[in-house]
Amino acid sequence: MRIIRDYQYVAPDDRGASVAIGNFDGVHLGHQAVIRMARDAAPDAPLGVLTFEPHPREYFAPHSPPFRLMRRTARTSRLEKLGVERLYELNFNAALASLSPEEFASRVIRDGLGLQHVVVGSDFCFGKGRSGNVEDLQRFGREMGFGVTVAKLLEGTGGQVSSTAIRQALSEGRPRDAAAQLGHWHRIEGQVIGGEQRGRVLGYPTANMSIDGLHPPKFGVYAVLVDIVDGPHAGLYHGAASIGVRPMFNGEKPNLETFIFDFSGDLYGATLSIGLVDYLRGEEKFESLDALIAQMDRDCKRAREILAEA
Repeated sequence: MRIIRDYQYVAPDDRGASVAIGNFDGVHLGHQAVIRMARDAAPDAPLGVLTFEPHPREYFAPHSPPFRLMRRTARTSRLEKLGVERLYELNFNAALASLSPEEFASRVIRDGLGLQHVVVGSDFCFGKGRSGNVEDLQRFGREMGFGVTVAKLLEGTGGQVSSTAIRQALSEGRPRDAAAQLGHWHRIEGQVIGGEQRGRVLGYPTANMSIDGLHPPKFGVYAVLVDIVDGPHAGLYHGAASIGVRPMFNGEKPNLETFIFDFSGDLYGATLSIGLVDYLRGEEKFESLDALIAQMDRDCKRAREILAEA
């Protein structure tokens, strides 16, 4: 997959693609359907995705609470697995934000990227102040020579598939409901960082990861699937993870700590992808370390049982 970040400097081989346009946070089932439609609309053209970085919501409200379901690197990896050949990850800045809908269609879609076909959801808005809608895009497509397909919003068993609904499910400790809309387990991906090594003392050494910039799932303990992406220990494992501020130790900054079953090795600096399978319990402050260890024993036993059936 090739990544293009400036629509004004595009190689000839990167023009003429059929693309799905959107933010693709989570790359859920609705996003996947739109990408398939882009592929089917022009099978002989490169399959592409047009998205923006930073997310426009981050650009216009930089101090709002974290809401992203995945970091850009995780999104890139997921899109590549879906067969996307061109990722137009445009720098969302003041110049791009100021383009009118017609300017966006002419300067970005037609002249800059030379797109053959675009697919958008029925709620798609674009241009300065989100003033353009799908009817405008269809009209510009007819006038400027690119195809436009408008996809209906996908309905799942729990209602409309959306990143908002997935965030809500995660906030309420319902990772399986989130997975039903994602089409895969919700994963938190990142590098293992140094911790305070309390887990080693307790008999439960953990791999610590930051969740900065991500929508925080409900704090507590989860049964998880662990993918060690790189390094000598690369592979798939089972585990139990805690997301939160560690009230037993007066923590303040939320993070993710994962105990990997039947594993021994150094993971500092390795990239892990942690899939949330089931929510086991909320965060607690125990009377003693012995009480905490006894509860961790029970958590891991329950997680093993759940993951044996996952």
